[in-house]
Amino acid sequence: MPPAALPDLAPFRTPYKYGKRVLEKSGVAGSFDERSVDCPFVFSANGRFHMTYVGYDGIGYQTGLAQSDDLVRWKRSGLILARDPRDPITRYNIALMCILRDDALDSDAPLTKIGGRYLGAWHAYPNAGYEQGPAVIGLAWSDDLHHWERTQPILTPDDGAPWERGGLYKPYLVRRGGTYYLFYNAKTDEKRWHEQIGLATSRDLETWTRYPGNPIVRNGPADAWDTRFASDPCVLRHGPWWALYYYGLAADGRARDLLALGRDPTHFTKAPEVMVDVGPPGSIDEDYAHKPSLIFSRGALYHFYCAVSGKWPHDTRAISVARSVPWS
Repeated sequence: MPPAALPDLAPFRTPYKYGKRVLEKSGVAGSFDERSVDCPFVFSANGRFHMTYVGYDGIGYQTGLAQSDDLVRWKRSGLILARDPRDPITRYNIALMCILRDDALDSDAPLTKIGGRYLGAWHAYPNAGYEQGPAVIGLAWSDDLHHWERTQPILTPDDGAPWERGGLYKPYLVRRGGTYYLFYNAKTDEKRWHEQIGLATSRDLETWTRYPGNPIVRNGPADAWDTRFASDPCVLRHGPWWALYYYGLAADGRARDLLALGRDPTHFTKAPEVMVDVGPPGSIDEDYAHKPSLIFSRGALYHFYCAVSGKWPHDTRAISVARSVPWS
């Protein structure tokens, strides 16, 4: 299928950075988010805004929740999905990456219940440390957003093609009609690996079929923003368009949030511009401005992302936001 002619990109842009961290590491010894926070997912429920996020404590990832009235000032609500030392899959890591929500771009992202319950998707790395080992993807269910019951994995690297044998990353769920679409990124098993985005679908949440044309968002050429990574999908709808926000890792070692648009969920054309770029030296996002989550409120589109400055393992990894209108 030839690339689609892109629409006016104005509704998708968020050029105005807040310029400050809105959620950062707790610094509290022994807490799940002692060292860093990452991977925001922002939504509304019960009259407030909420954000799931991933905390790192030096051992692995676990998932927390924060809440806000204005999308800028956030208060921690605590750990909601913890590692299980008895389980070989989640004994070190468990990262809830999304919850099924209204998928309109101009929506304040209310959650969509299935059978009266919230439905989320997680991934987990099998080994201790920072993203160590080939991760798998599963689902989780909750009645109250604070307590989650996870399923066994629904996708594993061994089930997939060579481009995903190194492990599966962020899952993102969308429901249209009677079909569930699970977008995800995965990596090759090379030492200097590449990441790309694929799609699996299901009608019953049990049997999942990978799209035979995967990956649906591939790495660009050597000079592209996504030459090494095309990662962390966040998929919304705007009119006839599927809007797939993601981040790219370029040859310069910087990560930036990007956008691809499609008339269907399997064929995407990349926008010829950066949605959220890295900042100047000394800024909170001088190295990475990546891992998108979007929500619309009070006439503005808010684009949350993970802002990283400094070099691993001494970097500062936190969450910030940009939006479509200037900050007063």
